[in-house]
Amino acid sequence: MNILAVESSCDETSVAIVKDGKEVLSHVVLSQIDIHKVFGGVVPEIASRNHVVHMTRVFDEAIKKSNLSIDDIDLVAVTQGPGLIGSLLVGINAATAFAFAHQKKIIGVNHLIGHIYAANIEHEMKFPALALLVSGGHTELLYIKDHMDIKMLGTTLDDAVGEAYDKVARTLGLSYPGGPIIDKLSLEGSETYALPRSYLDKEAFNFSFSGLKSAVINLVHNANQKGETIRVNDMCKSFQESVLDVLVHKTKHAASIFDVKQVILAGGVAANRGLRARIKSEIIDKEILIPSMEYCTDNAAMIGVAAYFQFKKEGAHSNYLLSGLSTIPFDMMENE
Repeated sequence: MNILAVESSCDETSVAIVKDGKEVLSHVVLSQIDIHKVFGGVVPEIASRNHVVHMTRVFDEAIKKSNLSIDDIDLVAVTQGPGLIGSLLVGINAATAFAFAHQKKIIGVNHLIGHIYAANIEHEMKFPALALLVSGGHTELLYIKDHMDIKMLGTTLDDAVGEAYDKVARTLGLSYPGGPIIDKLSLEGSETYALPRSYLDKEAFNFSFSGLKSAVINLVHNANQKGETIRVNDMCKSFQESVLDVLVHKTKHAASIFDVKQVILAGGVAANRGLRARIKSEIIDKEILIPSMEYCTDNAAMIGVAAYFQFKKEGAHSNYLLSGLSTIPFDMMENE
């Protein structure tokens, strides 16, 4: 089955063609990072307008690179949510128009499930599994009993981890996106600043990063008032270690309780080198699946993979009436 997939939930315009939920025949991603960097974050209206400008070109390039004809495409998949509603609607309308014009069935995919299934591109998912999903808008621990049988164990009660990285980076006068910059500078720093570990309850699986973010902001503010200089590399190291201690502890604890076969690291923050290294070094009794860097950030290939397994379980729509969902409650995909 050849699936043409579209991803436009935030500021990446991406189209891919994936065969049988595994083989990526083509994969095109157009990033808007340089456009939004000047604003210190993604501006939704600008993001959606840029999707409109480039979507057709990205479609054409993905189809050309796949060496397939349109007749060879069996199914169209598109990110339905969660995400920026304007950006989502551009991708949904483009995918729907393509499907309608060529009489293809279409299926809407949960963006977060797509991140999980990115692991299946270069690896083979085995069940039961545990996924740590970390991104700019999400921090979740998920128990995966089987394909598309997913239950949320814990989530962030306030800031997502990627959001905390961006806000701390801004406080330190660093550029956007903050995660890769803090990760890089932390390698050159020492853990010299005492920052809190927001475990909440060490036996539970929810997260909180608002207090840690506030601790950094207050420390920087107090230093500025006293005329003291913040050692940026050391602050990056101290902040990152505080975050990683919590993420790794809760993931390791959940993996042992639920006796999973694999631990999957997913989402944009899965590209963090410090997190990748610690997950691999500290969870030694489970198989670790981490997508390569190109499949950690938003991309259509992961949507195509997820769509394949979703189609096998649920079938697909053919009425071309998909709507965008800025939020998708996880209880829509929980299975007791």
